[in-house]
Amino acid sequence: MKKVLVVTGTRAEYGLLRWVIDGIAKSNLLELQLCTTGMHLSPEFGLTYKEIEADGYQIDSKIEMLLSADTPSAITKSMGLGLIGFADELNRLKPDLILILGDRYEIMCAGMAATVARIPIAHLHGGEATEGCIDEAIRHSITKMSHLHFVAAEKYRKRVIQLGENPNRVFCVGGLGIDNILKLNLLSKQELEDSLDFKLSVKSMLVTFHPVTLEGNTSGDQMRELLASLSEFKDYKIIFTMPNADTDGREIFKLIESFCLDNHNCRACTSLGQLRYLSCLKYVDIVVGNSSSGLAEVPSFKIPTVNIGDRQKGRLKAGSVIDCSPKKNQITSAINRAVSLDFKESCKVIKNPYGKGGASQKIVQTIESITLKDIIKKSFHDIKLR
Repeated sequence: MKKVLVVTGTRAEYGLLRWVIDGIAKSNLLELQLCTTGMHLSPEFGLTYKEIEADGYQIDSKIEMLLSADTPSAITKSMGLGLIGFADELNRLKPDLILILGDRYEIMCAGMAATVARIPIAHLHGGEATEGCIDEAIRHSITKMSHLHFVAAEKYRKRVIQLGENPNRVFCVGGLGIDNILKLNLLSKQELEDSLDFKLSVKSMLVTFHPVTLEGNTSGDQMRELLASLSEFKDYKIIFTMPNADTDGREIFKLIESFCLDNHNCRACTSLGQLRYLSCLKYVDIVVGNSSSGLAEVPSFKIPTVNIGDRQKGRLKAGSVIDCSPKKNQITSAINRAVSLDFKESCKVIKNPYGKGGASQKIVQTIESITLKDIIKKSFHDIKLR
């Protein structure tokens, strides 16, 4: 049996990985090893590793690496701790394959340690572009360390090949988030309200805003512009999900907390988890912010997304996504357009560019069938230039 070590560092990432983990756990050809790190182990971010255990999965490794600060220096030091931790745990667990998703610095550490340890890497959601944050460079760096690639769209498959990867090892499977929409039994409105201790109304919105890590000292200013806009929508119930552990994330955290104290139509949640998050999408009218979920999952619910700033610049977008600059007037204008009757009607016929589901099953089946013999040594696949 192939031992497959799945690494997860955040609540959102685990949500995407959930059914891949489940498929590996149930496979007769694979043995699941599960590692949690980063925000999962932080009380500040809700100790979300407990949600993984509640889903019935055994955690084989916990790697503490997150310092209680969000400066560039602290995050770099956290990466150092992570690299040490992964070095020890890979030596202990001795997986045949390490499976990692996305573009966060925790995952970069896992990839670096696996590369030095000569352990093959399967990378999920490579080839995407997010020009406003450091995830862009990290994602493409992980691609070059990896040996199997599972991408969400044909455009991303071509980009991974452009980075020199063997086309026979780049698999277009669609977006993982859609599997959750199809497989989870979402909460009823009453169950959701009871869980949140917060009543929704005829008009409701979900807001997630993360730092734009390639723009120095702008995250707080952009959040203030967003909050100034939201203050004009008093007739909406607003649910905030808190930002990730990125540079300047804590400033956004504090601004949201202060805003919710002054505005009783708002509720802030440190971690909704996938079930509550997707259940929110079922009942809100609009999603606002700069999360990748607004582009990848929200279109499947046929509701509009207001995508603020450059954090997701370069990603595929459905027609239900309205881009705007991080300025109060532009955000307000975009929200008003998004909730207009004509635009909401147009969202009902939108197709999600990230597919219709089934990515998790395709990934597990490919890992089951593919040989890992001699996979470590890679040749650079050159493409013809005009």
